[in-house]
Amino acid sequence: MNKPENLAKTFERYDTDALLYITNRPPLVFTQGEGMWLTDHNGKRYLDWLQGWAVNCLGHSPQCIQAALTTQSKKVINPSPAFYNEPSIQLASMLTEHSCFDRVFFANSGAEANEGAIKLARKWGKIHPNAAGENRYEIITFNHSFHGRTLATMSASGKAGWDTMFAPQVPGFPKAELNDLASVEALITNKTVAVMLEPVQGEGGVIPASPAFMQSLRALTKHHELLFIVDEVQAGMGRTGKLFAYQLSDVEPDIMTLGKGIGGGVPLAALLCTEAVAVFEPGDQGGTYNGNPLMTAVGIAVLEELLKPGFLQSVTNKGEYLKQGLLKLSATQGLEGERGEGLLRALKLGSPIGGKIVEMARDLEPAGLLLNSPRPELLRFMPALNVTVAEIDQMLAMLSEVIRRL
Repeated sequence: MNKPENLAKTFERYDTDALLYITNRPPLVFTQGEGMWLTDHNGKRYLDWLQGWAVNCLGHSPQCIQAALTTQSKKVINPSPAFYNEPSIQLASMLTEHSCFDRVFFANSGAEANEGAIKLARKWGKIHPNAAGENRYEIITFNHSFHGRTLATMSASGKAGWDTMFAPQVPGFPKAELNDLASVEALITNKTVAVMLEPVQGEGGVIPASPAFMQSLRALTKHHELLFIVDEVQAGMGRTGKLFAYQLSDVEPDIMTLGKGIGGGVPLAALLCTEAVAVFEPGDQGGTYNGNPLMTAVGIAVLEELLKPGFLQSVTNKGEYLKQGLLKLSATQGLEGERGEGLLRALKLGSPIGGKIVEMARDLEPAGLLLNSPRPELLRFMPALNVTVAEIDQMLAMLSEVIRRL
């Protein structure tokens, strides 16, 4: 892939070459955001259906986050994780109160939370060895999964090509097939310590794990005395219409990771576990910013919004409305349908035109539309959870126009 030309000529005030080249970016700079809308350096507005890849669960710059940042920044920003601070204690208590977990470790990104989950599982496997007295360390993960960009989480991921990108991989992550219990059973050995999955595979194409599979997997892990880990970095925090996606299947995992939506736009993530699995000792886990009061104050504000009466039900309702709209669009345009949970959905295009749709939608006038195509034959929709019905209708109309032009 060739590096694009220096875009400094495009943006007179910006030297884009100062940024390390890691991805192709369109020639625009976003300068302001509010709710479902972003505005670029030329004043053009865009209806944003990426929302930072499901990060901005309350949209761009919501008042509750602005207030939390302003208020907390006047108190204390970073006293060091060597000491307690009030926002981290409060947020941890809120998370355990509304989940099946007992303990929380805060981190800065979903990858870091997943790395912590891997370490915690391996530590538990050391304390609970196999019959021969050997450490258990293998964690069964799934093809097409995405758990982050550290070396361990890339190794845990089932993303095509990642096994050679930074080889050698971290060993110990055999891959099963989602919604195929037999494929999991076939991988269990005396070295297995856990099974780790996304309740909805986001990067893999918005593929939900069925409730029956989740329940059978929980029973299987209990039978073999394995840990059950759910990566809810993308699917958690109300995205599916439940506060946590595992609640759709009426199961209780041993470990859960959160990211993206928990911070509503600021870098915050969390590793949660039951008391029985909380085996870390001093020195096993840490981080300069874990439990930072500025970030956890935002987490409190976000969680309070999600827990307001009717909010999660509105996500379910709007998810169904979006589903029906995508199905109608698919039928009208001769596409292959849709799938997903809540407000994490995908439109199956039937041909590799996703990238072209993304470009054409962004270039619409007078307002653009921001979409995501994790796979060439698929579009993924990750709006703010407080998106309005009118904004859903507007997106569907704009997308229909783009597909009609194609």
